[in-house]
Amino acid sequence: MLKRIINYFDDKTRSSNPSIIDGAAYSLTANMISRDARKVVETLQNAGFDAYVVGGAVRDLLLGIKPKDFDVATNAEPSEVKSLFRRSRIIGRRFQIVHVQFSRELIEVTTFRSNDQASQGAGNKNIGLRQQSKTGMLTRDNIFGSVNEDASRRDLTVNALYYNPSDNSIHDFTSGLDDINSRTIRIIGDPSTRYREDPVRLLRVVRFAAKLGFGIDSRSAKPMSKLSADLAQVSPPRLFDETLKLFMSGKGAAIYALLREYKLFDYLVPQANRLANDGSNNANCLFEQAFINTDRRISSNQRVTPAFIYAALLWPAVEKLAEQLREKGNSASYALSKASSDVISKQVHITAIPKRFTIPMREIWDLQLQLPRRGGQRAKRLAENPRFRAGYDFILLREQAGEDLDGLGEWWTRYQEVSPEEQQQMADEAGKTVKKRRRSRGPRKNKTSEA
Repeated sequence: MLKRIINYFDDKTRSSNPSIIDGAAYSLTANMISRDARKVVETLQNAGFDAYVVGGAVRDLLLGIKPKDFDVATNAEPSEVKSLFRRSRIIGRRFQIVHVQFSRELIEVTTFRSNDQASQGAGNKNIGLRQQSKTGMLTRDNIFGSVNEDASRRDLTVNALYYNPSDNSIHDFTSGLDDINSRTIRIIGDPSTRYREDPVRLLRVVRFAAKLGFGIDSRSAKPMSKLSADLAQVSPPRLFDETLKLFMSGKGAAIYALLREYKLFDYLVPQANRLANDGSNNANCLFEQAFINTDRRISSNQRVTPAFIYAALLWPAVEKLAEQLREKGNSASYALSKASSDVISKQVHITAIPKRFTIPMREIWDLQLQLPRRGGQRAKRLAENPRFRAGYDFILLREQAGEDLDGLGEWWTRYQEVSPEEQQQMADEAGKTVKKRRRSRGPRKNKTSEA
């Protein structure tokens, strides 16, 4: 308890006594900020408000990374911001922000937030502006304050740097520059409290540690595994969006390792996690290889889709359930279809995967049953299937993960490279091989006996 009190006052002291550094010391200039973001800051400052470029853009510029977008923080309230920009709108209920739209760029403008608790006294204007669940999770946070207070409300020190392009100054309230120099991810304030306020911060710590190649501060890391179950409080749509940031970041393999280390993967894809912990299958190898392949495609600017990565994460569960259904006498196609439906149904209650992704997932899985059946004209029809490439890549993934598919991936690779005449010859030979195998197994059961 004493240590927590000391840490609390240490954080308060740091946030109330900011360091103001000349951007030139870090080779930072106003021209590195997008023209539209500079225009938003200038407009707010000319109207008498304080305004800064804040967060990830400042962090990335200091690390030599090109920012994807620019956010602005100000002491102007949302309605005041909206009145200054013609193409703007207030969004959000939990956290009110203003989107200012320019021709090519959208600038997100947030109002400085206060760390003060809204009392329950009669007549308090803050009642309803901040609300928390019984576990401490913030369900609304619209109490506005000063820039000092706003810095203490941010999640990570490296994301709490404020840049003023008008005088090229960096305002550091939480020693974020020190953590950038030491390559450390650190939660602002008491980690357990901040994670309970918003469990998604657990995922953000992991994502930024992997993205930036930083280590996680020991104090920030200590409660992560213990509080991982709080992810169950996050809404499925929001958790799906967060998994996209994790899995499709280009650092998926490193993120997967950290998610497993801190017990977070248990609550993102529990069906996959159970099988990854089971040494009797190659599920963990499949997941690792899927992330490695996805990272490789992203780094080479190739197209990636959440459908493929979720298909990989849920495939071992689908395969296991389908096998159990086949053992009960169901046909292979019915078993796969039923298993696919059941596994997806369980997952969408955790991460709300949209149908535009679950449909191609099922098609990829269905092709795993069809691609081995390539005799006669089937190979040609399968190669013309709109989802063939994804199904073929999935076959290669399974083989890369150590599964023995009797050279199926190599066969389909060669099939795509040869002439149409050679393709037909390959298909005919594959059909003969299947017939020989059937004869060696004995006569085929008729439909009545199968039923």
